[in-house]
Formats: sequence, C-alpha cells, structure tokens
Amino acid sequence: MQVYLPIAEVSVNAFLILGLGGLVGVLSGMFGVGGGFLATPMLFFIGIPPAVAVATQANQIVASSVSGLLAHFRRRTVDFRMGTVLLVGGLVGSGSGIYIFNYMKSLGQVDLLVQLSYVVFLGIVGALMFVESLNAIRRAKKVGPQPRRDRRHKSWIYAMPVKMRFRTSGLYISVIPPLLVGGLVGVLSAIMGVGGGFVMVPAMIYLLNMPTKVVVGTSLFQITFVAAFTTMLHATTNYTVDAVLALLLLVGGVVGAQFGTQIGLRLKAEQLRILLASLVLAVCGKLALDLLLKPAEIYSLNPVLN
Repeated sequence: MQVYLPIAEVSVNAFLILGLGGLVGVLSGMFGVGGGFLATPMLFFIGIPPAVAVATQANQIVASSVSGLLAHFRRRTVDFRMGTVLLVGGLVGSGSGIYIFNYMKSLGQVDLLVQLSYVVFLGIVGALMFVESLNAIRRAKKVGPQPRRDRRHKSWIYAMPVKMRFRTSGLYISVIPPLLVGGLVGVLSAIMGVGGGFVMVPAMIYLLNMPTKVVVGTSLFQITFVAAFTTMLHATTNYTVDAVLALLLLVGGVVGAQFGTQIGLRLKAEQLRILLASLVLAVCGKLALDLLLKPAEIYSLNPVLN
C-alpha cells in the first residue's frame, strides 16, 4: 500500500514504514534506547530526504519521551532542578543547531552535514561500546570476585564557580558542566534528529556524578522539551516535519517495543550491548560507503536559457 508523504514529496510503502518503526521499537525495547540514532539513518536508506528524516524523527522522540517521563515522575526519580539547568543549555544548543542546519541548507549541503555527523558520531559511539562490551564479557568469564572500580569525584567540577545545590541528586556543583552537556545534546537533536540520551546519560553518571536512579528520568525531562522545541523550529523555519511519516513510525514503534522488551529479558546485558554496538557500526559503515562510493546514476540539473 503506497502512501504519499507530502513534506518528503515521495511515495513509500506504508507497511515498510510501519516495519521500520516496529524494528526501531524492538531495538528500543531490547536495548533501552530511543532508537533515533538508528531510525534516522534507516530513513535515509529508503529514500527519505535527510532534512525531513531529522525533523520528523525529532517529532517522534517527543511522544516516546513523554510516556517514559510520566513513569519516572510517578516514581519520583526526576531531579527537576538539574533537569531545568540541562534544559536551558539544551534550548540554547538546539537554537544554535537549527541556525547551523539552516545555513548549511542555504548552501545546499545540509544532507552532507547530516550524513557526515552520523558517520563520525556513530563510528565513535559504536567503537567505544564494542570495546566496553568485549571487556565486560571477558570480566564475566573470569572466576572469582572481581575488583570493584572506585569512581572518584572529578575535583575540577567541584572547583568551578556558580554552584547550585541539587537536593534530589544530593549534589552541590557548578551549573556550568550541566549547561554544557545540555547544550551539546541540543545541537545533536537539531542536526541529527536524536534525543541524545545515549550521550547525556553517561555524562550525567560519570561526569556529573549523579545517582543512577534519577539519571534516566532527569534525562527524559530534558529530552522531551528540547525535542519539542527542535520540532517546532524545524516546522516553522524549514517546513520539514512530515506528520504522516511520524504517525506511521510511532504506530510501528509502539507495537515493536512490546516485542523488544520480551526479547531483551532473555538475553544477558553483555550480549545486548555487543549486539547494539555491532548494529551501530554496521549502520555507520553503510552511511560511509554511500558517501564514498560513486552513485549508480549521475545526473545534473542545468538551467535552460531562453
């Protein structure tokens, strides 16, 4: 069944989009990730323009983040003060990212910017995840008690000015590092159409030393509003948010997440991480090949002079 996407200006098979959304939902349920950093490149592969894929995926992130945020709100595992600081940085970063996006679009290079960002970012994240997963598997195979890692506080963070007390997280630190983390996530959201949780969560744990129990909920609080702001900016400045595409992806993702959760319960954590890392590297490799290989059909548009 073919469906015309009015903003993307292409016709696609509705079941293909539903299947893609379902696949991302399965990955979300299995690995506990939003899937935006995998869904957006997959949209490239089926012919969706990168600018539309980025803006539409940011729209889908809002819906998935809200449901998760409500669950954490009921459990009282959201640090709203820390989330607000991260949000301020995220809004500034998102605005800056949209400016860069629009500037590259005016030069006709926005597709290249998006694809290069994914190649670099997925390559780095995938490689780090793969190495960490292999080390975790090796440690799991060793017999006997394993030495505990002592995660020491970063003294330079506690020496920075403009400190604020975050009671829910039990921290008294400078607001500068959270602002910078939020700003980076905002830029990624605008340019790559991702929530940025897979960057923000490790940064909150290892850089800001936040308790793990409040990290995910606080991250979702920031992502929800930054993704909504990014979607609004894309819709009002670039007109690249395709509601039909977003709806199909959302329906498929909701269904797929249920199956992914059941699959994830049957696999070990180390196996899940190495599978996710392998998938990230595979997508990165495909994007890199598309950029490097000569296209099968080469054409140019020459103006006709009267």
